[in-house]
Amino acid sequence: MTAPAAPVAPAPARTTVTAPDTDTAPDTAAALAAGLVAPRTRLPAPRPRHLALVLRTLGPLALLGTWALASATGALTQDVLASPGQVVGALDEIWRNGQLTDALGVSLTRAGLGLLFGAGAGLVLGVVTGFFRLGEELLDSAVQVLRTVPFLALVPLFMVWFGITETAKVALIAVATSFPMYVSTSGGVRNTDRKLIEAVRSFGLGRWAIVRTVVLPGALPALLSGLRLSMTLSVIALIAAEEINSTEGIGYLMAQAQNFSRTDILAVCILIYGVLGLLADGVVRVLERVLMPWRAQGATR
Repeated sequence: MTAPAAPVAPAPARTTVTAPDTDTAPDTAAALAAGLVAPRTRLPAPRPRHLALVLRTLGPLALLGTWALASATGALTQDVLASPGQVVGALDEIWRNGQLTDALGVSLTRAGLGLLFGAGAGLVLGVVTGFFRLGEELLDSAVQVLRTVPFLALVPLFMVWFGITETAKVALIAVATSFPMYVSTSGGVRNTDRKLIEAVRSFGLGRWAIVRTVVLPGALPALLSGLRLSMTLSVIALIAAEEINSTEGIGYLMAQAQNFSRTDILAVCILIYGVLGLLADGVVRVLERVLMPWRAQGATR
């Protein structure tokens, strides 16, 4: 009869001992001995929105206060520039008799039509020259030559072609607004990731489908920058266009005020042009926040 086998004792568990990091310890000790401290990352604190609004209004308020003080002390006489109170009175006058609303509607129509035609032409030409090599070779040099010509130099030529009609004014604004849009669009399209275009092309998409789905969304920051410049230039070109024997519009109000030495109405018209430019810039900023929300979220200054 055989004896039963003795139970086998379990093997002792192995414990892993981690050696201290001998590389970083001497470095830390040496840094402390030399008086160096570890850098601390400071993140910018978020600025309240009301503070930014207050800071933006300080400049215009300071300018308005200086203007009022110079008018009150006699340093700025009425024949040079009317006081702020007189400007407000002139604004109320031309608003009540309907001159301002009629002139503003005509001027906005001119600027809007010119911007529509000019920015649209610049967008199409920019896509053609930026995406198609043949388009760049055929069109880019000619457009660059025309871009160097000041749009004010075209006023006599447009008067010969179109006469003193609305077509000449709208065409002048269109020419002025087309080139900033063209340059921005062409540059934005050229900077589109070519690897992404090749990847989409491998799925069988045509050229215009690639432009619509890949190129234009990728060039959106450049497009909005070009639109901002074009909208600002539309106001500048509007001022020049309304000097072409206008019989209505803000420029006509300025011409009548000049004939009667009404510096208060002149100041109102100048301020209206400035407000139009400011509103145009604000429209593009709103479009940037809507179409590119990640820019507003990632911008920290």
